Amino acid sequence: MKRILVAYFSASGVTERAAKELAQVLGADVYKIEPAVPYTEADLNWMNGKSRSTVEMKDPSSRPELGGEQADISAYDTVYLGYPIWWGVAPHIINSFLESGDFSGKTIVPFATSGGSGIGNTKKYLAPSAPGAVLAEGKRLGGTVDADALKKWTDGLM
Repeated sequence: MKRILVAYFSASGVTERAAKELAQVLGADVYKIEPAVPYTEADLNWMNGKSRSTVEMKDPSSRPELGGEQADISAYDTVYLGYPIWWGVAPHIINSFLESGDFSGKTIVPFATSGGSGIGNTKKYLAPSAPGAVLAEGKRLGGTVDADALKKWTDGLM
């Protein structure tokens, strides 16, 4: 039996709700990706060119420091990786997470939450941060998730 982890980063709670619903559907463990310094509302103001999130996303090499206890990735075969879409891609803290562990031989299934933006080039963008991993095509979830729809999606992946 494959061991599955649902790891996620959530700035506003939308991705957290989706991740927890997905974990329930999959019977998976859950891990919250946390920044060492939590994001404030001002940090997330994408209309401010000097906000923390804007500065980070303008710098492709930016890797926000992780906080909290690190996940034991070695215990899992598959990692569903959730995040909000920022500037058309995953926030750089997702790269920080991927680069903090050894994902070789693991299957990573990205899922993103967004009110309107697509999942974009997530696979291409995240692959260099997880060498040796199999990166599946991702899926964008809307602001609300339905357990039946999640089950249909995940059943189609296996």
